[in-house]
Amino acid sequence: MQAASAPQLSTDTGAPSSDEAFRKLVTLPQGPERDALREEIVCAWLPMAHRLASRFRNRGEPMDDLRQVAAMGLVKAVDRYDPARGKAFETYAVPTVTGELKRHFRDHTWDVHVPRRVQDLRNQVRTARRDLAQRLGGRAPTCAEIAAEANLPEEDVLLGLEALESYSALSLDAEPAGVDGGATLADRLGSWDHALDIAVDREAAKPGLRRLPERERTILYLRYFRDMTQLGIAEHLGISQMHVSRLISQSCARVRAGALKETGTLRKTRAVPGAA
Repeated sequence: MQAASAPQLSTDTGAPSSDEAFRKLVTLPQGPERDALREEIVCAWLPMAHRLASRFRNRGEPMDDLRQVAAMGLVKAVDRYDPARGKAFETYAVPTVTGELKRHFRDHTWDVHVPRRVQDLRNQVRTARRDLAQRLGGRAPTCAEIAAEANLPEEDVLLGLEALESYSALSLDAEPAGVDGGATLADRLGSWDHALDIAVDREAAKPGLRRLPERERTILYLRYFRDMTQLGIAEHLGISQMHVSRLISQSCARVRAGALKETGTLRKTRAVPGAA
């Protein structure tokens, strides 16, 4: 049997109205004849799919890739369309192909993973902001104006605005715009100051250190800030090394107890760097 010939073009979409071909397709069993008719229908509607893909140009994806995604959506539409429901094929195919294109952007083109709800908010906020900017003569709309335009709570608008910056990520190796050979972004990022880890402990230890006798404060200073050995401290103060060791242990214990009292916690606090 011969496959159905391509019908006349529809006046509203420029794509063929394949009602007769679809009615025949659903009656055919799996086999070469059905495959040939299915391929003919897909080829007849392919220009429509390509036109839908062209709506998504200039969004960072090659047109060839977008056309391929649209063609895959068209194939899904052909396979799932049921002419018995009484709707024209284009009524079913257009949202199917468009949905496939949007899914492609959602799943494959974001540098940062963003939940689907936030992606939808981003699109709503972007459209509302663009329309408002045109009506406001180029003035940037406020968050409240965008919320009213998009019929969204201001919290969702803020989330959508934040997501606008999540579509693409900037490389840490990127140089400042217009500067050749300048410092990269990684070079200009701050680093964690490990002294902050013990800042609270230092503040909590200060009262206990002030309450120590002058000799004990001197020993702790020489040991932990001048990095002198216990033997060197002993010779400097004219006492035994064993006595220096005992005074260091006692002083650290007193300062630690005072620090725990100051902070009101049960954690073990190091009063001075290197204290045992």
